[in-house]
Amino acid sequence: MIENNKAVVRRFNKEVIEQGNIDSFNALMDSKFVNRSAPAGMDNGPKGMIWFFNEILRPAMPDIKVTIHEQVAEGDMVTTRKVISGTQTGTLLGVPATGKKVSIEVIDMVRVKDGKYLEHWGITTLPELLATLAQA
Repeated sequence: MIENNKAVVRRFNKEVIEQGNIDSFNALMDSKFVNRSAPAGMDNGPKGMIWFFNEILRPAMPDIKVTIHEQVAEGDMVTTRKVISGTQTGTLLGVPATGKKVSIEVIDMVRVKDGKYLEHWGITTLPELLATLAQA
């Protein structure tokens, strides 16, 4: 079960975040999914999650890549340390395109149930990146 859960998370990172694959997203998301790290006012369900990746991140960084550095799993929880990187050729949360290579470091925890994302918690360096880009 642990290795299968880690594979689900790797698949999500590759097919959903990198490739923007809606079919994979739908296959990997439980209808009761809750993003426990969603910002206040943002939809914390499946719609909010795919909106962030496909309407915010991917348009700002069309060459997006996810590099997984480590995964640790226990029971139904998978923790992943990764970097989301790409070239900021579009507006990113109000910051105009810079043409710079950017990286967002991420540590997230996902509860996987029956091969699907049920809950997510995460911390990222996105706020720090936005502050740096805004000063450029």
